[in-house]
Amino acid sequence: MRKMLAAVSRVLAGAAQKPASRVLVASRNFANDATFEIKKCDLHRLEEGPPVTTVLTREDGLKYYRMMQTVRRMELKADQLYKQKIIRGFCHLCDGQEACCVGLEAGINPTDHLITAYRAHGFTFTRGLPVRAILAELTGRRGGCAKGKGGSMHMYAKNFYGGNGIVGAQVPLGAGIALACKYNGKDEVCLTLYGDGAANQGQIFEAYNMAALWKLPCIFICENNRYGMGTSVERAAASTDYYKRGDFIPGLRVDGMDILCVREATKFAAAYCRSGKDFCLLPATASHFPPLIKSPSLISSKSNQGSLTCGNPKDHPPPSRSSKGPILMELQTYRYHGHSMSDPGVSYRTREEIQEVRSKSDPIMLLKDRMVNSNLASVEELKEIDVEVRKEIEDAAQFATADPEPPLEELGYHIYSSDPPFEVRGANQWIKFKSVS
Repeated sequence: MRKMLAAVSRVLAGAAQKPASRVLVASRNFANDATFEIKKCDLHRLEEGPPVTTVLTREDGLKYYRMMQTVRRMELKADQLYKQKIIRGFCHLCDGQEACCVGLEAGINPTDHLITAYRAHGFTFTRGLPVRAILAELTGRRGGCAKGKGGSMHMYAKNFYGGNGIVGAQVPLGAGIALACKYNGKDEVCLTLYGDGAANQGQIFEAYNMAALWKLPCIFICENNRYGMGTSVERAAASTDYYKRGDFIPGLRVDGMDILCVREATKFAAAYCRSGKDFCLLPATASHFPPLIKSPSLISSKSNQGSLTCGNPKDHPPPSRSSKGPILMELQTYRYHGHSMSDPGVSYRTREEIQEVRSKSDPIMLLKDRMVNSNLASVEELKEIDVEVRKEIEDAAQFATADPEPPLEELGYHIYSSDPPFEVRGANQWIKFKSVS
């Protein structure tokens, strides 16, 4: 009897030590999933688009909520560190656009590829890097994801190619990554992102053309946050239908503030890119690329399907994987901060406009309301996640400020990935740095 009473006492004591909210969450029966209506996408050269209803599981909902909150809190911490002059140089924050980075990642595979411009912190996180590596890179420390040498605009991870500082320059690179996917016969796609401010760049249209000619598995994505630096889209572009800019490339316009819209549109676009007929990426005559093709006889006439038939596989690379070709997505989104930390963000738009978006279209609020109203989660449970995220961000910030900076002698390191050490000239011919891979 005494043993039984002691056991009961221990159970009650354990329950008393747990926060009331945890006990309440543990005892509540939540739904496993729920179906939601989502906004229909505007289409260009497509007979049908993504679905207008989707299923969200409780597990996915909690994961998306945590990820979006982490990106939001990480960006707010970066704002604080910048104002304390711990982060220096360029710094572009993406708070308000969390549904884009989290929703895109939810619609592709980890083996797929992504390249973006300089508003890259959120994508760096969703591609798999921990917050501490991102914040440490922002503060220029050795524990940063680029060893403290890249800063805000140059972060990298597996299958993530930055973080690129030149406006629009990442778009041809993204087409090249998609070409590599096709050339190597991999069932992978490349998400190539740019902003509305870069959408008028000529190199983007050149990349469209090559991707369409070669049917590359490339998803061109315009993150339209309504302002290119301090210029509204209406003042910068004769046509603001960015999803139609590909002309001969199909496109869709997506509600970029709704993570479920972004996820379903990304799944649709990725499936589109992965489908299609095989063809061989070979030139029409041997004179174009002599090292690859030794004789015109290696190229046969066009087949019935209009594709080129490959010759002897020993004399040139194997047929590339099939693809229906590129597709274009426009994500209509909004940034709460200015263009960069040097931009207060209220000289070309009103505080009332920003507050209206926050109150009506905030991506985290929209997901939270859906989950609570559909019994996928409780307010208390989501608050617990908020507390955990805040602690994670604070711990990461402590690491990012305490970690040492890289020593000067490592300035020339990592120029190449697997070369023997060599010397690099500094600012003048008498200054030399050693480069180690």
